[in-house]
Amino acid sequence: MAQEIIEAPIAGKIISVEVKVGDTVNEGDVICYLESMKMENPILAPLAGKIADLKVAPGQVVETSSVMATIEYE
Repeated sequence: MAQEIIEAPIAGKIISVEVKVGDTVNEGDVICYLESMKMENPILAPLAGKIADLKVAPGQVVETSSVMATIEYE
Protein backbone atom coordinates (compact mmCIF):
# COMPACT_ATOMS: atom_id res chain seq x y z
CA MET A 1 0.00 0.00 0.00
CA ALA A 2 1.09 3.53 -0.70
CA GLN A 3 1.14 6.23 1.95
CA GLU A 4 0.39 9.94 1.95
CA ILE A 5 1.84 12.03 4.78
CA ILE A 6 -0.21 15.02 5.92
CA GLU A 7 1.92 17.91 7.22
CA ALA A 8 0.87 21.07 9.02
CA PRO A 9 0.60 23.88 6.46
CA ILE A 10 1.10 26.51 9.18
CA ALA A 11 2.17 26.64 12.82
CA GLY A 12 -0.63 26.56 15.36
CA LYS A 13 -2.54 24.62 18.00
CA ILE A 14 -4.66 21.53 17.35
CA ILE A 15 -8.16 22.26 18.67
CA SER A 16 -9.85 19.00 17.68
CA VAL A 17 -9.10 15.71 15.94
CA GLU A 18 -11.98 14.28 13.91
CA VAL A 19 -10.52 10.83 13.06
CA LYS A 20 -8.73 7.95 14.75
CA VAL A 21 -6.28 5.32 13.51
CA GLY A 22 -8.10 2.78 11.37
CA ASP A 23 -10.82 5.17 10.16
CA THR A 24 -11.59 5.27 6.45
CA VAL A 25 -11.62 8.78 4.98
CA ASN A 26 -12.64 10.25 1.66
CA GLU A 27 -10.90 13.06 -0.17
CA GLY A 28 -11.90 16.33 1.51
CA ASP A 29 -12.85 14.82 4.88
CA VAL A 30 -11.69 16.82 7.91
CA ILE A 31 -8.75 15.22 9.72
CA CYS A 32 -8.43 17.90 12.41
CA TYR A 33 -8.82 21.61 13.09
CA LEU A 34 -5.76 23.80 13.54
CA GLU A 35 -6.02 27.21 15.20
CA SER A 36 -3.60 29.81 13.91
CA MET A 37 -3.85 33.59 14.18
CA LYS A 38 -7.26 33.18 15.90
CA MET A 39 -8.70 31.32 12.90
CA GLU A 40 -9.86 27.69 12.77
CA ASN A 41 -8.32 25.96 9.77
CA PRO A 42 -9.67 22.55 8.75
CA ILE A 43 -6.96 20.09 7.70
CA LEU A 44 -8.48 17.96 4.95
CA ALA A 45 -7.65 14.50 3.64
CA PRO A 46 -5.94 14.96 0.24
CA LEU A 47 -7.21 11.55 -0.94
CA ALA A 48 -9.34 8.58 0.07
CA GLY A 49 -7.81 5.88 2.23
CA LYS A 50 -7.34 4.65 5.79
CA ILE A 51 -5.75 6.56 8.67
CA ALA A 52 -2.58 4.56 9.38
CA ASP A 53 -0.94 6.90 11.89
CA LEU A 54 -2.05 9.98 13.83
CA LYS A 55 0.58 12.18 15.46
CA VAL A 56 -1.57 15.01 16.87
CA ALA A 57 -3.93 15.48 19.80
CA PRO A 58 -6.14 18.35 20.97
CA GLY A 59 -4.10 21.07 22.67
CA GLN A 60 -0.88 20.11 20.91
CA VAL A 61 1.16 22.87 19.26
CA VAL A 62 2.58 22.05 15.82
CA GLU A 63 5.15 23.79 13.68
CA THR A 64 4.93 24.26 9.92
CA SER A 65 5.67 20.95 8.13
CA SER A 66 5.14 18.85 11.29
CA VAL A 67 3.78 15.40 10.39
CA MET A 68 0.15 15.23 11.51
CA ALA A 69 -1.15 11.96 10.03
CA THR A 70 -0.48 9.24 7.49
CA ILE A 71 -3.10 7.87 5.10
CA GLU A 72 -2.66 4.46 3.43
CA TYR A 73 -4.25 4.00 0.02
CA GLU A 74 -4.14 1.69 -2.96
